Amino acid sequence: MKIMNNGFVKVAAAVPHVLVADCFYNIEQIECLIRKASDKGVQMITFPEMSITAYTCLDLFAQQTLLDNAEKALLKLISDTAELNIFVIVGAPLRTENRLINGAIAFQKGKILGVVPKTYLPNYKEFQEQRWFTSSTELLHSSITIGNQDYPLGSHLLFEAGIASAGIELCEDLWVPVPPSSLLTMEGANIIFNLSASNELIGKHHYRRQLICQQSARCIAGYIYASSGFGESSTDLVFAGNGIIAENGSILGESPRFTMEEQLIISEIDVEKLQNDRQTNTSFMHGAGTLLQEETRKIGFSLDSSETFVLTRHIDPHPFTPSGDALNERCEEIFHIQVAGLAKRITHTHAETAVIGISGGLDSTLALLVTVMTFDALKMPRKQIIGITMPGFGTTGRTYKNAVGLIRSLGVTLQEISIKDACLQHFKDISHDTETHDITYENSQARERTQILMDVANQRNGLVIGTGDLSESALGWATYNGDHMSMYGVNCSIPKTLVKYLVDWIANHKVDAVSQNILLDIIDTPISPELIPADENGNIKQKTEDLVGPYELHDFFLYHFLRFGSHPAKIYFLARHAFAGVYDNATIKKWLYIFFRRFFQQQFKRSCLPDGPKVGSISLSPRGDWRMPSDAVSRLWLEECAAIVE
Repeated sequence: MKIMNNGFVKVAAAVPHVLVADCFYNIEQIECLIRKASDKGVQMITFPEMSITAYTCLDLFAQQTLLDNAEKALLKLISDTAELNIFVIVGAPLRTENRLINGAIAFQKGKILGVVPKTYLPNYKEFQEQRWFTSSTELLHSSITIGNQDYPLGSHLLFEAGIASAGIELCEDLWVPVPPSSLLTMEGANIIFNLSASNELIGKHHYRRQLICQQSARCIAGYIYASSGFGESSTDLVFAGNGIIAENGSILGESPRFTMEEQLIISEIDVEKLQNDRQTNTSFMHGAGTLLQEETRKIGFSLDSSETFVLTRHIDPHPFTPSGDALNERCEEIFHIQVAGLAKRITHTHAETAVIGISGGLDSTLALLVTVMTFDALKMPRKQIIGITMPGFGTTGRTYKNAVGLIRSLGVTLQEISIKDACLQHFKDISHDTETHDITYENSQARERTQILMDVANQRNGLVIGTGDLSESALGWATYNGDHMSMYGVNCSIPKTLVKYLVDWIANHKVDAVSQNILLDIIDTPISPELIPADENGNIKQKTEDLVGPYELHDFFLYHFLRFGSHPAKIYFLARHAFAGVYDNATIKKWLYIFFRRFFQQQFKRSCLPDGPKVGSISLSPRGDWRMPSDAVSRLWLEECAAIVE
């Protein structure tokens, strides 16, 4: 059959609004977009990965109720759109061979044409697909039963209509060295559809966009990409909703991200032009006959080590904070991720208020700004945000004034509750000397503040918004079941070195002059929990970095330890170059030892962190990137630190 429209095929990438595990709600949204696309003349359309159930069902994928209803919903969707001629691809979990697959189902005019299982199942950091699903490479049969009928099953299915030939891959398949689409296009596919559920991280969108452009160019193909959006669980991740259509290295259309509305991106793929380019590029089919038939050959060589090795490349002392225009771009993206995560949690819980403890410090300021932006996005009055300042024994005039001033300037409801009398009563109850300023003295104040926040949230049908950041989690610089706990931690994966840049960015881009002046003074205030009385001049006496070390060093250590699994000796080596002229060798070694000691000691706090969005490449969520026994021994790391020669 010859393709009409001078060789053009009208295609679409759709991002529906979904509810996690609500299959029949999801197919209603999918059907609406199918009909909308059909009305616009779309011939082929794809939806995101697991669009029938939502991608973030986690262990619910092991529940028969979900699997049974996913199949029923799929068959209903196919039946309900039987009168349409549009070629549709949706994602769903399917059972076959006593196993479960992450499948892409292609159908048209009420009939399933074939099912493509995902090949590469990510099982690292926040992903754990091998926990539930089986790769296409492990399947024994080439058909699958859905309902009472058998249909073609496999990763190398081509769907053809005249000169148009479509292949399908799923999410991670694109990220491997040899994606299935590379082989599919050599087998004849000129349009590739990718069903994805790729979460948002700092810089990830740009990299993902590059991958799509490069793969469409490498394959001389059209590439239609649809990834999950608003409605997916924000327990640890945020999904921004990406619809991208590319052709041979060029982006033809893409959806806005972080929108809470459904998306339908439409464009046309020039199949005839693609076929001509392939025929002209005689290298395109080189190796097609032998690519999968020859064994891999290994060729070795050696690199000599040298004691006189000198590092000449730049080592960034602040790996979490880029410079120049990239910093502005990153700040805006982080706020979008935080807002999207909190918005999902507020809408899911039907919370009427948000409750935040405002200290006049950086972390609570950032959490307040995120909450204000979230309420604005949800069109909820800022007065429904309750900013509570809770003066204690260490509260200084500067931080108190900034806390109250910021709450008022942002139009948030101010509530002041002193914790002094409650803590004094508590000290009396447990027979603690009020002049003994020990860990009990400090933690009692933190826990009293948390109790107030939780109870006010209960009174006002609200959520307690957590303020703790990534650096504090790494060092355990939080009171267990005190400021360690919240109902949603918006700052949980943001390092301390980035927090002040985010606040500064808001000060210079998003607020009026009054708020700006307050924010700038907060940025200049020493970091402190203010749990010890001020000095004789009323100034902050308890400075965090005097106690645990410079955060810029700890963030550097954390980045290289988690991101690359580097040895302490290598981290020390890199830090010497990165901070040359700033810290001497003895100082770096001292705080590196303390970093590893505290990191291991404080894992028990990280094992029960509240939900919060991942925004960058480093996260300490026990449900995502970092899973560590609370009683792991630090001896090997500390011995290596101690053995470092300065």
